[in-house]
Amino acid sequence: MNPSIITADDHPFLLKGLNDFLIENKYNILDSAQDGNTAYNLIVKHKPNIAILDIEMPKMTGLEVALNCKKNNIKTKIILITLHKEPDLIYQAKELNVEGYILKEFAIEEIKLCIEEICQNRRYYSPIILHKTKSLQLNKDDILAIFTPSEIKILRLIAKEKTNREIAEMLFISIRTVEKHRSNIINKLEIPHKTNALLLWAIENQELLLK
Repeated sequence: MNPSIITADDHPFLLKGLNDFLIENKYNILDSAQDGNTAYNLIVKHKPNIAILDIEMPKMTGLEVALNCKKNNIKTKIILITLHKEPDLIYQAKELNVEGYILKEFAIEEIKLCIEEICQNRRYYSPIILHKTKSLQLNKDDILAIFTPSEIKILRLIAKEKTNREIAEMLFISIRTVEKHRSNIINKLEIPHKTNALLLWAIENQELLLK
């Protein structure tokens, strides 16, 4: 899929860099804006598949654009690019059904993956951002409530950096079953499918996973 895209950032240099990168990678850029109000009007006009927005813009923030899209039942999927890692902003984005949330310093590395994920109807929030939220700071009771016993066993082995094959052999199950469990865990945590985010999460929360 080659999604249609609107971009918006109030810094012309950053906007040009983003657009140049997307065009280089054959994405279909319909239009661009340097403030939130113009960005929202372009979304209404073009109805793009995706809008890639800076959070902090004049006239209307990226979050306000997302709010207006939600209120008016506009189906454009929103990706926010920001310097901000505050949990409150991340929670607001999730409440507004923002599909993508990535940091500016990693935007070029992550934007393609982010677009691929949301085109598959999956949310993509940068692993570093996710680590700032309470959803990745669970206590032991939370973990036991969210995951099945089999998933907890697999998480413990992932935290020990075991491969799918090694986990399958240790638990006497098929590799395909391990992959299915991993996918379920990733969906519950709302972390990306195509990065090592699950491994990072398991390692950082290893103590909580221990009996």
